[in-house]
Amino acid sequence: MNDNFGRVGVLYGGRSAEREVSLMSGHGVHEALRSVGIDAHLFDTGRYTLVDLIGSGFDRVFIALHGRYGEDGTLQGALELLNLPYTGSGPLGSSLSMDKIMTKKVWLQERLPTPAFAVLTADSDLDRVAGEIGLPLIVKPPHEGSTLGVTKVNGLAELRRAYELAAQYDEEVLAEQFIDGRELTVAILGKGKSARALPVIEIVAPGGNYDYEHKYVSNDTQYICPAVLDDALTESILRIAEQAYVALSCEGWGRADFMLDAAGKPWLLEMNTSPGMTSHSLVPMAAKAAGMSYAELCVAILSTACCKVQQPAAV
Repeated sequence: MNDNFGRVGVLYGGRSAEREVSLMSGHGVHEALRSVGIDAHLFDTGRYTLVDLIGSGFDRVFIALHGRYGEDGTLQGALELLNLPYTGSGPLGSSLSMDKIMTKKVWLQERLPTPAFAVLTADSDLDRVAGEIGLPLIVKPPHEGSTLGVTKVNGLAELRRAYELAAQYDEEVLAEQFIDGRELTVAILGKGKSARALPVIEIVAPGGNYDYEHKYVSNDTQYICPAVLDDALTESILRIAEQAYVALSCEGWGRADFMLDAAGKPWLLEMNTSPGMTSHSLVPMAAKAAGMSYAELCVAILSTACCKVQQPAAV
């Protein structure tokens, strides 16, 4: 038994729309940690309470939750109060990254490339928004992942329906300029100046439709890792990913999603602070290309578990 980490809880499941993906991620992480002798135990935050977590006797936890109540800073804040070390970003980095609107505002402030956007509400002038951003555009709920509630809008007649679909998840909805090109993703490990990007992955989905089915179920999607790009462009994308990660106060691990347009310009789409760890997931794929096995990746992430809110000095 590997006693270096003590009793480890793998937090998974949860109550978000991405529960099923989290169940797969959690089982994968749990099996990997157990395979190297770590005393790891599954803990479903959708079934058990914080009181149960307090009584679990965990020395640290690996967060394998996706979406609301696990990736959005709420759980991270509770773990800080419990003084229970955890993997991934803290409350600030988690909440900023989970909110795609705030993410884009931060990136624009940092002069990082991200598509033009508008915030839609029930009384928005959709014709004006379409005119400003241009068609086609993408409509999505800003607090969901796994392409839930996302629609590509090609004409004005589709925009209202796309808004109504996304509004089932969020009161405010994100409308974003559509970037036609190659879909890329970059995993990042570490913190601050020590944050380092892993090899770039290109995602080639049937018909360019990288939806839930093609992410987690189908085997039709192709993944090219490392992506076939010239050296200068690869280096630029890796540096942008690291800058985007640090700008949002991310740490531990994360994954930045990009589109590469026909002119060869990379555009940041979103940051994931608790990416998938399933058999189809991208961070393990990038780690493998960098010479790191799935189990080694899980241990590396676990080794960064800590509380992020600095305690005030005793008076």
